[in-house]
Amino acid sequence: MTRLRWSLLALVAAALGVWALDACFPPPLPTLAEDLSTVVVDRNDRPLRAFASRRSVWRFAVTADQVAPDYFRALFAFEDRYFFRHPGVNPAAVARAGWQALRSGRVVSGASTLTMQVARILSPQERTLGAKLKQMLRALQMERRLSKGEILDLYLNYAPFGGTVQGVEAASFAYLGKSARSLSLAEAALLVALPQAPSRLRPDRHPEAARKARDKVLQRMVDLAVITPAAAAAAMREPVEARRLAVPMWAPHLAQRLRSRNPREAVIHTTIDIELQMGLEARVAEYFGRLDRRVSTAVLVMDHRDGAVLAYLGGVEFGDPRRAGHLDLVQAQRSPGSTLKPFIYGLALDEGLIHSESLLLDVPLNFQGYNPQNFDRRFTGPVAASQALKRSLNLPAVQLLEQITPNRFSARLQHAGLPLSLPAGGTPNLSLALGGGAANLEALVRAHSALAHGGSSLRPRLLREDPLEQRQVLSAGAAWIVRDMLRDRGKPWLSWKTGTSYGYRDAWAVGSTPDYTAGVWVGRPDGTPLPGSMGADTALPLLRQILLALPRHTPRELPPSSVSRVDICWPTGRAATDTPPELCARRGNALVLEGLVPPTLTAPGENPSWLPLVEIRVDPQSGRRLSLGCAPGSGTRVQRARWPAELGAWLDPALARTQSMPARRSDCAADGLDELEAMRIDGLPENAHLRALPGSRRGPRAVLQARGSEGQIRWLVNGELAAALPASARFDHTFDQTGPIDVLAIGDHGRYARLRLTIE
Repeated sequence: MTRLRWSLLALVAAALGVWALDACFPPPLPTLAEDLSTVVVDRNDRPLRAFASRRSVWRFAVTADQVAPDYFRALFAFEDRYFFRHPGVNPAAVARAGWQALRSGRVVSGASTLTMQVARILSPQERTLGAKLKQMLRALQMERRLSKGEILDLYLNYAPFGGTVQGVEAASFAYLGKSARSLSLAEAALLVALPQAPSRLRPDRHPEAARKARDKVLQRMVDLAVITPAAAAAAMREPVEARRLAVPMWAPHLAQRLRSRNPREAVIHTTIDIELQMGLEARVAEYFGRLDRRVSTAVLVMDHRDGAVLAYLGGVEFGDPRRAGHLDLVQAQRSPGSTLKPFIYGLALDEGLIHSESLLLDVPLNFQGYNPQNFDRRFTGPVAASQALKRSLNLPAVQLLEQITPNRFSARLQHAGLPLSLPAGGTPNLSLALGGGAANLEALVRAHSALAHGGSSLRPRLLREDPLEQRQVLSAGAAWIVRDMLRDRGKPWLSWKTGTSYGYRDAWAVGSTPDYTAGVWVGRPDGTPLPGSMGADTALPLLRQILLALPRHTPRELPPSSVSRVDICWPTGRAATDTPPELCARRGNALVLEGLVPPTLTAPGENPSWLPLVEIRVDPQSGRRLSLGCAPGSGTRVQRARWPAELGAWLDPALARTQSMPARRSDCAADGLDELEAMRIDGLPENAHLRALPGSRRGPRAVLQARGSEGQIRWLVNGELAAALPASARFDHTFDQTGPIDVLAIGDHGRYARLRLTIE
């Protein structure tokens, strides 16, 4: 009894000793979160960019349920068939290995379990008998502390695969370009074989050795009846790709942006389509290989069916200092140029100010001291809204913005997800129509998506878990009409708008198909001007290439029920059916909303009571106009269509005469309909011929003076604005071109005078 008692005490003491040793010398279990790399993947889990861990190791977090089943079939067959049965050490395997070693005098087979291999990986030592015994003890310790699943996860994340690649997920990305969840049988067998000798079996350096090791794993699976010989033969026929081990670097700016937002995420799931991204980057590299090395671009492609960003290019040549390649230009705040004009027209449509063919003014106008000009400094006179937007004319856009008001326009853009950055202390003003303020490409793409998405803008989704967010900007009908106005007539499923900022600093093109919206910015990151670089020349060709390469899911676009077509007349703007034929100077076919046909807008500074169609009384004997205060007599009632006075200089003289107001009878009181007082230009006679002085390299010079108007005079030479001067100032001009010259002086409220010259 005493002997038994001492035996029990000895066992208890031994157990306590083992427990004490285990407590004092625990196994070196790592903190996985601190050892992980970050991988940014596309919509199908393919790697876009990877970031090394703090220890400069490539290790991507993975759990057993995220790895293909074939990998575990191969792993357990080749490494440890009894993993789920032994306590960390397999006594039968140890006995077998020992007996074989004694008989042959060398190591014939190993006895390491997966748990022992994890112990060796976490605490590397030389291959000695003592080290093997320590691995066994560590394996027993780990089995006491961890579940089988936790031990397996340690192997999946820490197994060596050559170089600084550790873990099956990092190896799968590095050597195969895919996630471990997508491994084929042959690929799974290859990754099982690699940790046996990572340096000698790397497929990027030793593809033949890697193939033989893979086939050995497959044969073991056949021997153990895990797979059929036919399956193994098919897997053995798969080549081992001699891939160059390289860190993926697609959409690098987006990857950097998302990692900064989610620094602790091991895997960041984006909405990017890697095939589209790779094609875009190749296209951009070719396109910009011909341009100045300091020029860069930003591109964003969004599927506006769900807001997913499919391609994201923050700049050309990531990291190149000449192109400021570290900057994400998708987020850079730049002047948007004319890219905001579609929303001016859309709001004007929704507010009943215009239809698609409304008569607008492309003439020099003064908006309470603000004198905008067209990009080419020329003017075309009367222009339809659709053509004014398509040609990106400045004056008509400012005319509409004045009616909408800059504050309301800015507020609507902000609601659409396009907040405009204004100078410190600045407030919205009419310059917004021409690119005043600043915006970034992402916000512009978001706003423009509304034009092809029923008037509702979509917030670009960068992460798969990002929610769908949309905001109504325009009515569906207004959005459809604007998109139709911008439609590419050669490719009618495309629509686009270009923009060029002041001083040629930014070139833009934003466009859409029925399914996608894309935007392109081109310029120098430091804001240096690129003379001659315009959106239509540099950004639009790239945008059209991108849009035409996208698949077409919606073959035909039908207008909303709120949109219809109506024949209209100029100058009234009214429906042709409501306009007498003699008052319809020009006829057009317009897209209108809800059947409403608004009349021609009042010109800036015009009397608010001005109407494009007026009814007057005419003396049947003299043909003169009657008004209040005339001698008794009712006269004949007639209607007259009135062109805005500011268009007088651009109207055909015959047309102007037929549409002019009859003179007022002398005994009648003024009624506000009198013709404008005539202006004249002094300094040279009509049809004068000018010649440069002999020996002079400059053309002839003339000093002209406008008479008959006050305020400001805008001087145009052959349709191009040459100067804007006070009425009292003289126009001193040197004519550098030869041939016929048309000099036009335009005063306030449409007064004008024309002088024709010939320069020899």
